[in-house]
Amino acid sequence: MGCHVSVVCINHLDKNGSDVWAERFIRTSSVTTEDGKVHVHKFGKLATLARFDFCTGIRRFIRQSANDFDILHLHVPNPAMCVALASIRTRLPIVVTYHSDIVKQRFIRKPFRIVENRVFDRVEKIIVATQAYRDSSEVLARYLDKTVVVPFGLDLQPFKRPSEKAIAFAEQLRKQAGNSPLWLCVGRLVYYKGMEFAIRALEHCPGRLLIVGHGELFEGLNALAEKLGVVDRLDWRSSLDDDELRGAYLAATALWFPSIVRSEAFGLVQIEAMACGCPIINTNIEGSGVSWVSLDGASGCTVPIRDPLALAAAAKSLIDKPELRSKLSDGAIRRADELFDVRLMTQRTMGVYEALLYPQRHPGRMDLQAMKVQSPIREMVPVER
Repeated sequence: MGCHVSVVCINHLDKNGSDVWAERFIRTSSVTTEDGKVHVHKFGKLATLARFDFCTGIRRFIRQSANDFDILHLHVPNPAMCVALASIRTRLPIVVTYHSDIVKQRFIRKPFRIVENRVFDRVEKIIVATQAYRDSSEVLARYLDKTVVVPFGLDLQPFKRPSEKAIAFAEQLRKQAGNSPLWLCVGRLVYYKGMEFAIRALEHCPGRLLIVGHGELFEGLNALAEKLGVVDRLDWRSSLDDDELRGAYLAATALWFPSIVRSEAFGLVQIEAMACGCPIINTNIEGSGVSWVSLDGASGCTVPIRDPLALAAAAKSLIDKPELRSKLSDGAIRRADELFDVRLMTQRTMGVYEALLYPQRHPGRMDLQAMKVQSPIREMVPVER
């Protein structure tokens, strides 16, 4: 959209290219790379404790580069970057994208809140992906006057126009499933994803379950599947490439999204599935935006958290009522188009930037949530609906 972008982040890859973000005392090196036209500065870490990366060089980089930029856009939770920003003063207007509260890491939550508040007091605008998360966050309650809702977006075209490889992989999965429904879960095998309840639901539902993801809970989840007698209907894939994942969405009867706590604030994989016409069965997590991304009765079904019987019942309703599954599939595609295209997200974000940099062009309050951002950039890059 005509912007010159540099990204500052932590390098979590060791010299062999292995991801060591969770390793406490493994050091990484600082590197600078290019991702298309984006400059990426990856700072090496000295150690990691409770997801806090100890590293050097970030403060110096921000201080020395301040004159090269117009906007500093911070993504949180991000303890290392917040500590760096809290310890320096910068003339740059700061915009924050607020992904999630810190829910589980109680060890760092309170001290980090002090640092976070020091940064947020200087922030011009805070972007949050859903109204539900904005209204339920204790952190954001202090800054509602600074907060705007900008839903996340993705490039939907690869999902709406899948490659030959994706189509072939979808056909392969259908053949493997035979006449049985194919259910799909996509996500890391960590506590808040609720994969346990997907496996328990499979006990009460016909079909096969493909789980794409890896993580620390694999052994326990596999043991649970064996105990429940469903391991022979379970297909584990630690990862799929982009085309294979799109093929999985195309082949699946529905995406199961059984997350259980507010650490799951949005669920981007829901958008991926919806763009492929795959209905969603998600959970009603209090204070999360998950059940807004895919709406009950519009693009899928929403069930209570930690309720495998309800999940199984929703899945069986899609088997028993093919017309319902078809309706939700069409609704999923329509909802992805109308709300979650990456171009809508970038236009809204550019509206936030322009209101800060050129306030004379935007007198009064801008209605960003209604997607009525008028700017020269919007005129240059029209949205094709």
